[in-house]
Amino acid sequence: MSEKFDAISLEIYWSKLIAVADEAATTLLRTAFSPIIRESNDFATCLMNLRGETLAECSGGIPAFAGLLGRACRSILERFPLETWQEGDCVFTNDPWIATGHLPDIALIAPVFHNGRLVAFSGTAAHAPDIGGSVRPDNREIYEEGVCIPPIHLYRAGVREETMLRLFLNNVRHPDLILGDIEAQVTANQVCRKRASDFLADTGLEDFEDLSRELHAMSEQSMRRAIAAVPDGVYSSSVRLDGAGNEPTEIECRIAVEGDGMTVDYAGTSPQVASAINCTMNYTQAYSIYPLKCILDPYSRRNEGSYRPIRVVAPEGCILNARHPAPVAARHLSGHVLSCAIYQALADVLPDRVLADSGGAPAMRILVGGHDDRGERYSTILFASAGMGASSRADGLSTTAFPTNSGAGSIEILEATSPLLFKRKEFRRDSGGAGKYRGGLGQTIEIENRAGTPAQIVIVGEREENPARGILGGLPGAAASAAVSGVGTVGLKSRNLLKSGSTVTFEFAGGGGYGDPAERDAAAIERDLELDLVSGEATSLHYNKKPEASVRK
Repeated sequence: MSEKFDAISLEIYWSKLIAVADEAATTLLRTAFSPIIRESNDFATCLMNLRGETLAECSGGIPAFAGLLGRACRSILERFPLETWQEGDCVFTNDPWIATGHLPDIALIAPVFHNGRLVAFSGTAAHAPDIGGSVRPDNREIYEEGVCIPPIHLYRAGVREETMLRLFLNNVRHPDLILGDIEAQVTANQVCRKRASDFLADTGLEDFEDLSRELHAMSEQSMRRAIAAVPDGVYSSSVRLDGAGNEPTEIECRIAVEGDGMTVDYAGTSPQVASAINCTMNYTQAYSIYPLKCILDPYSRRNEGSYRPIRVVAPEGCILNARHPAPVAARHLSGHVLSCAIYQALADVLPDRVLADSGGAPAMRILVGGHDDRGERYSTILFASAGMGASSRADGLSTTAFPTNSGAGSIEILEATSPLLFKRKEFRRDSGGAGKYRGGLGQTIEIENRAGTPAQIVIVGEREENPARGILGGLPGAAASAAVSGVGTVGLKSRNLLKSGSTVTFEFAGGGGYGDPAERDAAAIERDLELDLVSGEATSLHYNKKPEASVRK
């Protein structure tokens, strides 16, 4: 620790900087137009130093996005060197190989000036309700998936680039909604810049250079201590996913721990495919490091220093490091499951920390669009959650997102902004995997199209053939499925028409169980029966307990 900062001042300064990022996040939530940001928290905000390294990351939103914003900023700085930035600038991009891995996520980077000097950068990322293109999980190239924006100026010296913006908005389905969200991001960046400058004025610091060096060192040391406590060795796992078409995805994970450093290697993973389930390398890095942060160093705050001790590699051309112009719109179907591969690999060496597979790793997303009875176009995305995997201490959380942090939001809002009626939204009984600790339950959601015209439903999901696995003797959770009335079961990577008055029902996957089911506490079994979370038949099958021995009171 330097003479300039003692432990108390560092703690105070870091807390203030996180408050800066959180105020920017609050601004974005309150000014965004679309429920994807306001209700489902599909966003991130952060403050970065002059090298594009995150200093403070917002407490809410998508945790992995904050790390991705640092990578995006560094890539943008290669195109726009420090000396070219002016006050009032704002650069944005949705390039999946630069930003957060698929086109709907728009990243905005803006400079922070203090006393006329460039001292830092603010960053936001948020999911747009539409980005043009064809909304299909079976697109074969990124050119089909929408408008790809290279890093370009949205604002230059405070003046908006109207010609470029008109060109972009002319190629999306909801220009007013998207412009409102983009300007909400601009406003959030302005708040971050103002508060960062206020921080320097209040503390008397000229810039963030010395402070960032200290904060990065603290977070890096904390992570290195956590890794050093893991026995040296190589730990491996394999994960099979439904994949695309008739080709399952195989993810091979090899974790090498040596001293206070760690390498996560995905050599042997399936090659990229002509389907939207490919990942870019930056997304793979983010969704490998975040689950490791959760189990190794969960209590220290995140910034760039947290990520330095962990190296992530994947062969170029594999599904986790796809080459341009691979389609990547559904990249989460491969990227979210990396948490499962990592925890399965570390189960024997860190049994008290890992989780069983989560049913929402990867998350199922449902896109519904069409015209209401007034002839107005609507489009919405259902961010509903499956069951989390169980741990060594407790049952998995039901209908809770992991490793993402996006939530379902308000059903009333979704109904108010579309001609959809949610007829059922309830826990899915027996969906959590049995174990000493039970996996979290998925949910059943039934939606009716109340419009006089058909709606288009695009389902982007997994866990149809390969449910969330249990760990250390725990059993798998229930698989996911979808069905349309009058049609029957439909695939979880499909595009369907929902006729007027018809319903679609989604069964979200349950989380895997932890430990031998024979070791489950009898009182926990009784409680599950009382709450109708499990059936008597399932209890008899998995826990060797006769259903007639427990009667719901």
